[in-house]
Amino acid sequence: MIERLNEEESLSPQAGRSIRLLAASSNPGKLREYRALSAASLAGLAIELDLLPRFADLPPFDESAPTFAENAAGKALHYSRYADGPVFADDSGLEVAALDGAPGVQSARYAGPDASDGKRITMLLGELGAHGVADRRAQFVCVLALAERGRTLGIFSELVQGEILDAPRGAGGFGYDPVFYFRPLAKTFAELSQEEKNLHSHRGKAFRKLLEFLTSPPVL
Repeated sequence: MIERLNEEESLSPQAGRSIRLLAASSNPGKLREYRALSAASLAGLAIELDLLPRFADLPPFDESAPTFAENAAGKALHYSRYADGPVFADDSGLEVAALDGAPGVQSARYAGPDASDGKRITMLLGELGAHGVADRRAQFVCVLALAERGRTLGIFSELVQGEILDAPRGAGGFGYDPVFYFRPLAKTFAELSQEEKNLHSHRGKAFRKLLEFLTSPPVL
């Protein structure tokens, strides 16, 4: 999904132009992935990517909305008021079919606000085991929102489907990657190379949509 809002004022590409994008996040794992995705320029547009400066000192945004899109859009709008230039924010997480879509928007807080990735995985596997679940279908979802000075420029979403394993595999990635099995490559997301993950992940596909938006001429 791509929603274009206020197109007459949207960013327009120019040959040799560079754009600095600020990520409304303090998550270094996400920043590494986005930097890898933006390392190559598209249509002459070079991307400089950083975390929003002094993010921890800014008034926090309450990510309490029931959908990824509402959280991403609200967060981008909120933090864009504290920055010069475009700011993007994401909300992403894991949806497990047998758990009615949980952990969903609570993915990062599933085992408590300060829980480690390992604790979140342990809780997820415990929930599935407690229910005697045979259906292990799951999907990662990512919604990205782009905003500038309190104005939404676009919303971009993608997903990737997989299965939840009984035990973690692989040493890469973060979050639920070690138990998310991606059948087309017969690997968990924690076993993928960076190039493989960039190509197939929900975050990679959504971010490419954002980059395509930045490099596309405005629709008149």
